[in-house]
Amino acid sequence: MVHSPGVSVQSPREKLLDGAIDYVAANGITDLSLRQLAAALGTSHRMLIHHFGSKEGLWVAIVREVERRQRAVLADMIPAVAGQPVEEAMRAWWRHISDPSLWPNERLFYELYGQAIQGRPHTAEMLDGIIEDWLEPAVQINLALGLEVEQARAHARLGIAVTRGLLLDLVATRDVEGVDAAMDAFIEVYTGWLRNR
Repeated sequence: MVHSPGVSVQSPREKLLDGAIDYVAANGITDLSLRQLAAALGTSHRMLIHHFGSKEGLWVAIVREVERRQRAVLADMIPAVAGQPVEEAMRAWWRHISDPSLWPNERLFYELYGQAIQGRPHTAEMLDGIIEDWLEPAVQINLALGLEVEQARAHARLGIAVTRGLLLDLVATRDVEGVDAAMDAFIEVYTGWLRNR
């Protein structure tokens, strides 16, 4: 088969993963079996096991791919930071990452994160790069804001921690107003520090 240049062709694994991401985003994973998911995707549970190893392996693959996509969004924001007030860029990112359409994937993230920390089989892979992969785009944003390298890295880690903490609060409580107010407070403190440093 000949493909046109520049046209990306998905592997069977990538197609299944895309379908699984969409299904989980729409339906969550509560009581979801591989057989149910396979039926929804038009495949067999054996094919899912072939490509992902186990149900937990598939959940980890979903989380890692969703995280990769969100890091790409964050990286795309880097040029915009220089052209707008920091507060606006931070609020735009928060609106994106806290959108209810992402809640099912974020709940899955926290469920697997807890399992991986406890050393549950098939989930430990999730810890690879769980912080480090996010640091690079966040550090680049902080460097664009004029921070020195060490400071940019420390502030990037702080931003990751605050965002993850508030996302956990959000998916646990669904208190959108309260969590948004907390993020606004963080943005106010952080941008105030930036202006006065």
